[in-house]
Amino acid sequence: MSRALSLVDPDGTEPVRLDRQYRGLRVIGGDLVVHSTVMGVLLDISRGNDRPIAVGTQPVIAEARAVAAALSPRPGFTSLTRPQRVVYARDQAPELAYDVLLAGTQPDGTPSELHVVVSAVNGAVLDSWDDVHTAEAAGTGKGFFNGSVALTTNSVTGGFELRDPTRGNQYTINLNGSTTGGAIFTSTTNSWGDGLLTNLQTVGVDAQYGTAITWDYFKFVHGRTGIANDNKGAYNRVHYSRKYNNAFWSDSCFCMTYGDGDGRTFNPFDSLDVAGQEMSHGVTSRTANLTYSGESGGLNEATSDIFGTMVEYYANNANDAGDYLIGEKLYKSGTGALRSLINPSKDGVSADCWYSTLGSLDVHYSSGVANHFYFLLAEGTTAGSPSKTCVAGNTKTASGTGTVTGIGRAAAEKIWYRALTVYMTSSTQYASARTATLAAAVDLHGAGSAQYNAVVAAWSAVLVN
Repeated sequence: MSRALSLVDPDGTEPVRLDRQYRGLRVIGGDLVVHSTVMGVLLDISRGNDRPIAVGTQPVIAEARAVAAALSPRPGFTSLTRPQRVVYARDQAPELAYDVLLAGTQPDGTPSELHVVVSAVNGAVLDSWDDVHTAEAAGTGKGFFNGSVALTTNSVTGGFELRDPTRGNQYTINLNGSTTGGAIFTSTTNSWGDGLLTNLQTVGVDAQYGTAITWDYFKFVHGRTGIANDNKGAYNRVHYSRKYNNAFWSDSCFCMTYGDGDGRTFNPFDSLDVAGQEMSHGVTSRTANLTYSGESGGLNEATSDIFGTMVEYYANNANDAGDYLIGEKLYKSGTGALRSLINPSKDGVSADCWYSTLGSLDVHYSSGVANHFYFLLAEGTTAGSPSKTCVAGNTKTASGTGTVTGIGRAAAEKIWYRALTVYMTSSTQYASARTATLAAAVDLHGAGSAQYNAVVAAWSAVLVN
């Protein structure tokens, strides 16, 4: 085992995260959380895979063949490093494999840092996920989205820079149409932007403000200081590429990157909820590390949608009031959204309800089930329209008329955060997410509490039983 990350809860329990190794090889899907008292009494273990491992450590196929298998359907990609031998144990019997890391560009221009897991026995591709997670779709500052806001900046020779020493030195750089390089925003005055997109600082204000609000949200609501809980800030890159319609979080740079949009359909992509959404990918990677494929990938995306939404509510900014839509400010028409937590299937591709092949959907669409669950848990079926329950046998769209009583956002967000940081593992699927949130509800409110019962009801309403 390695990566012994622990914390002590107020109730005296100590969850410790461990990564599993087998004969010196990393086990993908082998991470677990050991729950014990500070005196060392074992209480429980949360794990994604409990199958015994009995595999050889010598590959049948050569590294070059594994790289070729990973590159074959991906023209333009290159192999970054020598493939790493691993044991793959997500959702299947453990198998010796290669983790092949590729670099390339996604169809919409987003950079890709792609892991492709290839069987070391027969060369079959077993799994893949990207470490770049997209959104799909003080001085003072005046942002395009957020209006006039207070900013904490840093004094430098000749003026100021858009860096926040009070929040882990979070800062914002201007790429000015490039995809690399860039420089931190500076000014001779401590007034930034004018609300107009012709002023490059305006988008920088929105990004820096979103980063500050997200820091404050996790600190004052969940007691987390920074994405990695180490009091260190991430940074923003704005004006990425030309007419780029997206935003993304990258673990490798520990940063958020925002495109300017095409100017016809889309505005810049650094609205408040998107900023919270992207930074939350970093929180997930530093805790449960939900693998970005299958059902765990959907839960990864949903976690970001959930916390992006809660960041928007936390900000209480009249220019971008809290709601259960993601990216609703991005559309120049003033209508539409990237995703809806109230009615995920409204976009025609996301799922409201769980079904057996849900994991085959793109992670931005399989996230709908957890998004729908969270809305029902927080608000119930009487707030917002439509907010329907699911009917057994219906494989995507909610159409039932059952009733769920919400417990409010304050209780719901803490249950989800605790489930993520204490109980979920990299290979958590919907069934085990249900178990994780129930355990979190017991910890926070007690078994049989109204909050516990609401978690049961909300999962049942999306067919996760």
